[in-house]
Amino acid sequence: MERARQLLVILSMSTYAMFPIAGQVLQAQVPSHSSSEPASQGASQEIGPSSAHQQQQPEYQIDVESPLVLLDVLVTDEDGNVLSGLKKGNFRVLDNGKPQVITSFGPAEDPITIVVLLEYSGAAYDYFAYKGAYWVSGFLDHLGERDWVALVTYDLKPTIQIDFTRNKAEVQDALANLSFPGFSEANLFDAVIDTLEKLDRIKGKKAILLVTTGTNTFSSTTLDDTMNRIKKSDATIFCIGLAESEYISRSGGFSIGYLQAKNQLQTFADLTGGLAWFPRFEGEVPSLFRSVVGFLRSEYDVGFSPPSSALDGRYHKLRVQIVGSDGNPLRVTDAKGRRRKITVYARDGYLAIPRQSD
Repeated sequence: MERARQLLVILSMSTYAMFPIAGQVLQAQVPSHSSSEPASQGASQEIGPSSAHQQQQPEYQIDVESPLVLLDVLVTDEDGNVLSGLKKGNFRVLDNGKPQVITSFGPAEDPITIVVLLEYSGAAYDYFAYKGAYWVSGFLDHLGERDWVALVTYDLKPTIQIDFTRNKAEVQDALANLSFPGFSEANLFDAVIDTLEKLDRIKGKKAILLVTTGTNTFSSTTLDDTMNRIKKSDATIFCIGLAESEYISRSGGFSIGYLQAKNQLQTFADLTGGLAWFPRFEGEVPSLFRSVVGFLRSEYDVGFSPPSSALDGRYHKLRVQIVGSDGNPLRVTDAKGRRRKITVYARDGYLAIPRQSD
């Protein structure tokens, strides 16, 4: 990492407006898992009926599937201040414009489960690889002792450096001992899809922190493939761009290729209810990492069960509204009594998978 520090010579740049939630981290009381692995990784506990109940079982039973669409929702005012204390009745969920009955609701209470997906390629003479590793080492300081984190790097292909662990020192050691990047390729699309595939085996809330230039060089999959895969996932993606300062300093503006890369990362975040940042100064990064952790700790878990007729195999657009007891938009004011707009962060939609028939 000493080499990383030597390479990180940041050119003079203009200021950049950060997401104001950076200082608004809620301190949630998070119950610890009883197992040594994330609760979502272990096999689910089988709860058998009591003997008395077994004797009362009918000769037949009907299994009814009730698909549940779960949303992780963050609510802030326009200044980025988290709105806490909201009730189930304050949330209205629209599925393709149709109001849904909220069947599950509560503030987020589980420990954070997050994959750090780091671009670590030999592009730009290894510069961005070392810069990204140096930044990521600072992210670990913002996680709690009960949070789970995994480290995956990618160049030509993704590599799991550290599987899910609560031992942040183990991840720090892995970052410090990364070898020289082996390939100059940065196959972003393949890495995102591969990570989402692996996260499908993890139950419960999970997230990806994608630290990257946004460049995709030689992936076997396309942007459309990646977006379609993201739409099937319930993981939230946060993106930190590595190359903002270098690109603006090189030509005084941004190339079309870099603007496309930024747009890709912004789309990944928007589809999943996450956020994307493109810092120009290294000093901005700690606040952005605080925002990621604050986001995950301040969410509400909102769920609804769509009717069978809605399970049409298509992508459904979702919209979450915050309302008062009268059903009108909730009125929020600041300390001076000025009305503030409400901002809701939630994934854009979900894939309505048809129920499988016997």
